[in-house]
Amino acid sequence: MSDTESGFEYGHAVALRPAPLESIAIPPALDGRTGANRATGARAQIAADNDLDAIRAWLARVADTPTTFECYRKEAERLLLWSLVELGKPLSSLTHEDCLRYQRFLTDPQPAATWVANAGAGGGRKHPRGDPRWRPFHGPLSPASIRQATVILNVLFSWLVQAGYLAGNPLALSRRRAPRAAARIIRYLEPGVWQHVKDFIASMPQDTARARAHYHRVRWLFTLLYLGGLRIAEVGGNTMGQFFVRRDADGAMRWWLTVRGKGDKERLVPATRELMAELSRYRQSLGMTALPSPGEQTPLLLPIGKTPDATAMSDRDTHSGAPHRPLTRAAVHSIVKTTFAGAAARLRECGPETEGRAALLESASAHWLRHSAGSHMADNKVDLRHVRDNFGHASLTTTSIYLHVDEDRRHKETDDRHRIDW
Repeated sequence: MSDTESGFEYGHAVALRPAPLESIAIPPALDGRTGANRATGARAQIAADNDLDAIRAWLARVADTPTTFECYRKEAERLLLWSLVELGKPLSSLTHEDCLRYQRFLTDPQPAATWVANAGAGGGRKHPRGDPRWRPFHGPLSPASIRQATVILNVLFSWLVQAGYLAGNPLALSRRRAPRAAARIIRYLEPGVWQHVKDFIASMPQDTARARAHYHRVRWLFTLLYLGGLRIAEVGGNTMGQFFVRRDADGAMRWWLTVRGKGDKERLVPATRELMAELSRYRQSLGMTALPSPGEQTPLLLPIGKTPDATAMSDRDTHSGAPHRPLTRAAVHSIVKTTFAGAAARLRECGPETEGRAALLESASAHWLRHSAGSHMADNKVDLRHVRDNFGHASLTTTSIYLHVDEDRRHKETDDRHRIDW
């Protein structure tokens, strides 16, 4: 690939098509070998002698955690491409002022045709990384996403300094924010709205085979996200064979789900009687046995039309192979958003007074179900230590954000129970 074909010309940048890290061809003048911020001396602890290899060395540390890897790669890739295309300088020459300019760029990546996928057709659609229509962005970033990008890039620069590749971290000069107020759960469905979502799912059509398959899949997905407290990435990253049963101290047989989640950490999630009943319902709708086999590689959620034939599965398929690919994170997200949108539309039919709750549902995502589950458990006096362990939190400080009480109820109970009685 020539420099012009890759989107760059020797000596200066041209705003053509930015390419993914694995296929980008950077001209020698921009590869960072002589970057202005390169560390000098013999203290380098990585073998990389150019920016792209340095980024790859940084990413190699998280290669075994796909979600983290994809998130880190995305932010490093975006900054590198912006530095090359917009500034015509290597990443290892970026200054503090350049980083501030990049943060402003993230609020509206322009020109959109260069940076945003499907910019001329409403944007937002994702394309495979090898597709010519691939772009680094899908639209402007929210303030929260910009903060996350900045945190990740600060980690990148700090690591490259520690590795002896860069002389300094250009983000280290950023103004330190004042301590933030304690987190407050706003991405939360109060019980009445959550009941409406369940009612909407229960009313979904089942008049065709595909409609029935969609209904069963949605019902099982929302059960898994709410009762199991799973993150959206954990739905695709775990299998039905991770359910297991064991006898407790009282002799009762109890089911559990081993979840490998954030940070590649494992946790044990109680598989309640409701959760196991819904698992059996979903599996039987697919023509499978009611309960999974130990080590079974069937994904927790299957694409429609990819039903495994449980009776024809060989022992090799069941225990060692992965006969069915799980739904992607984007596909699971789409199912959840579409369901919430349908529930919102149904709610609006009840009258204009429901607009606020309908708008709330339209903005909800899969993670809202995790927040809602934690909040409902806390409201129902479930020990916070149990919520912490179920959700895989590192500490009770994180779990305590689920101590959500409806504001009106909080006011009423304070008024009723906290008195001076003179």
